[in-house]
Amino acid sequence: MTDLPDSRLYLVLPQVFEPAGMATRLADIFSHVAIACVRIDLGAADEHAWTQAVNHAIGPCHDAEVALIVTDHFRLVEPLGLDGVHLSAAARTPVREVRKELGPDRIVGASAGASRHQGLVLAEAGADYVGLGPVGDAGALGDAERAGDELFQWWAEMIETPCVAEGGVTVEHAQRLSPWTDFVVPDPSIWDAPDAVDKLSAFETALR
Repeated sequence: MTDLPDSRLYLVLPQVFEPAGMATRLADIFSHVAIACVRIDLGAADEHAWTQAVNHAIGPCHDAEVALIVTDHFRLVEPLGLDGVHLSAAARTPVREVRKELGPDRIVGASAGASRHQGLVLAEAGADYVGLGPVGDAGALGDAERAGDELFQWWAEMIETPCVAEGGVTVEHAQRLSPWTDFVVPDPSIWDAPDAVDKLSAFETALR
């Protein structure tokens, strides 16, 4: 796909979904919208649920050359053929240890909240990207301190490690932050509609 925006879309799937149906939705999305990465976060679900979700999502993702990663469960990466892991703020294993276990070719991303210091720590530890947020008043990151525009602008000017804007991100946020972010995670409300393509197309347009 050509003419990609500098800032790319990064999807976080809802915590509860029907795997086969989501695989169909993803294939449809990929045929219309440029997506850089998909992340599965099933919270406290058991390993069988994680395996089922990955096994259904990995085909459409890899067919479209979209990276597929999971939250925190880095030991699933190798056996399930995933592209990497995202370490949440609650992750118990530090970036350096996960990098050592997964090697240099897997993606290791991590959340820094709205903290410059934590972001620097994660970048220096070898994270491939650092998540900053929440940006808006809604979203999976809850009621934590908000990551303001100035944080993203500072990051873009000072730090080489890519950053991800996440947490209640609207189309308006995406348009405003696009000069300073490498990836944008649309608010999970996009999954409430039967067809997410129109909503994601609006985000893609906002990033150009």
